[in-house]
Amino acid sequence: MSSILIAFYILSTITLASAFLTIYSKNPIHSAIYLVICMVTIVGHYLMFNAQFLAMVQLIVYAGAIMVLFLFTIMLMNLNKEDEVHKPRITRLGAITVFILMSVVLVTIFINSKTIMGEYDYTGEDFQSIKTLGQVLLNEYMVPFEFASILLLVAMIGVVLLSKKEKTEKK
Repeated sequence: MSSILIAFYILSTITLASAFLTIYSKNPIHSAIYLVICMVTIVGHYLMFNAQFLAMVQLIVYAGAIMVLFLFTIMLMNLNKEDEVHKPRITRLGAITVFILMSVVLVTIFINSKTIMGEYDYTGEDFQSIKTLGQVLLNEYMVPFEFASILLLVAMIGVVLLSKKEKTEKK
């Protein structure tokens, strides 16, 4: 067995285990930490596929920024066990039933799928490099890229204005 295959199996095991622990853990902080571990192992998968840009976006945006927001939200909500609403048994039974049905469907699809075997046409061009992506974004798709930047800037300003508390005048 090659070292790449062994690394893939190890990464996959860690990814699946941390994804399961994210859902299974009762402590929201632990769930967020398991989710960070899951997202970091997905970065390893992207690197194995030679998709460096996707790996860095996954690491910076999801494992970094989004998880920091999740942790702040969890801390601000101040979740306590006493305040937690206990789910009725019918809800748990429904969740288990949906999980089993989805698992059966996914395993059936996986078993019945056929791998595509054929020749890989290699043109010599590198379509996954950051340099190529930057050239495409800033040449062919310059206007949509700038519109997306302006949209994100306006959204950020809107969030700041909405979250700003109004000052009450003291008389």
